[in-house]
Amino acid sequence: MALKDLAVLVLAAGKSTRMKSAVPKVLHKVGGQTLIGHVLGVGRDAGADSLHVVVGADMDELTAAIDPIPTIVQDPPRGTGHAVQCAREALAGFDGTIAVLFGDTPLITPQTLDTMRAEAERSDLVVLGFRPDDPSAYGRLVQNDNGELEAIVEAKDATPEQLTIDLCNSGVMMFDATLCWSLIDGLSDNNKSGELYLTDLVAMARMAGNTCAVVEASADEVLGVNSRADLAVAEQAFQRRARQRMLEGGVTLLDPDSVYFSWDTALAPDVSVGPNVVFGPGVTIDTGTSIEAFCHIEGARVGSGARIGPFARLRPGAELGDEVHIGNFVEVKKARVADGAKANHLAYIGDAHIGEKTNIGAGTITANYDGFNKHSTHVGAGVSIGSNTVLVAPISVADGALVGAGSVVTSDVTQDTLTVVRAERRDIDNGAARFRAARSNQKREDNS
Repeated sequence: MALKDLAVLVLAAGKSTRMKSAVPKVLHKVGGQTLIGHVLGVGRDAGADSLHVVVGADMDELTAAIDPIPTIVQDPPRGTGHAVQCAREALAGFDGTIAVLFGDTPLITPQTLDTMRAEAERSDLVVLGFRPDDPSAYGRLVQNDNGELEAIVEAKDATPEQLTIDLCNSGVMMFDATLCWSLIDGLSDNNKSGELYLTDLVAMARMAGNTCAVVEASADEVLGVNSRADLAVAEQAFQRRARQRMLEGGVTLLDPDSVYFSWDTALAPDVSVGPNVVFGPGVTIDTGTSIEAFCHIEGARVGSGARIGPFARLRPGAELGDEVHIGNFVEVKKARVADGAKANHLAYIGDAHIGEKTNIGAGTITANYDGFNKHSTHVGAGVSIGSNTVLVAPISVADGALVGAGSVVTSDVTQDTLTVVRAERRDIDNGAARFRAARSNQKREDNS
């Protein structure tokens, strides 16, 4: 049976008051992705036919960050029910299923929305419930003997019997669009907050003879972020989930709790990751590669059978081929390192191309910045660059060349050439003693 069309409405008009931040709350990040980015991604993965975000007035930064997702302004914010009312014009003519999500709830999964969507084919309104360790502050989901949802009762209004219910309201809902627009204007602000609550739709739908149901999710999935402490808890939950996904996908984590992933980290089976490794956004690593301890990798692609680290840093634009070795205290930025090339110690490779099976000696750097512009370095295949060499870009070192240690190379090196650039050695007899004496005399004069 074909599912009804799905419209996802993300509520994000809340301020960052408890975050104590000038940045809109939903633009803070978990796993390298904004909170609202996570939620919008889930909507897409669940097959949403349309996505809209409800924002508050003067949220230009948020609107720009999610462009081209259309936004709906709620001004002034008067509760979740009012937010849905504000979306009536944007969703005019839509007769499928509407899902209401929250921009500060980043861990909900597409699988949960799929389950809710399947239930929405049988029920007119579906609420996502969860069972927290401490349910005291949450609204309770009251079900009848058949498991149908009868009402959502806020904790402060619940009877002693209802307070024993541990199934709580997450706020996430899914309902038939026609039902929504037939009931939404009947919401009342006759409550202590003076707001329109979307949860009141349940009682209204039941009174009208409609069916309401509950789908359960884990407490982690519906964790809302309202403070820096909440943000830290959400990050921990995200990392637990990411680590488990990696392990189940065939990745070896020697110390899982010390490894940090981003939302889009892609590691192939048989990748091995040592302790205290951090993956920023945009990382793809192929099979059989070993990432040693204390590496930081962001915006990088690594081929198969490579060895990275320990203490290596791969920055955005790093593209490493198969069997590449990037060793301790080596940094690679916006550079292509071809198959079998090596930079095993204390090197910087930026804005460069390093050819196949080339060896970059310890202490070598590409001097790519002249104070105004970045310039590129091209090193061919089978090249040996000696230790403590400076390649001053723009420069090209052709295939098979050999550059002697300690060289500062400022012009191109041709194929199979041996290049050594060093100042002539000078030994000054007794020079060290005379230097120390001169410095001692100067110090006495300065102190007199």
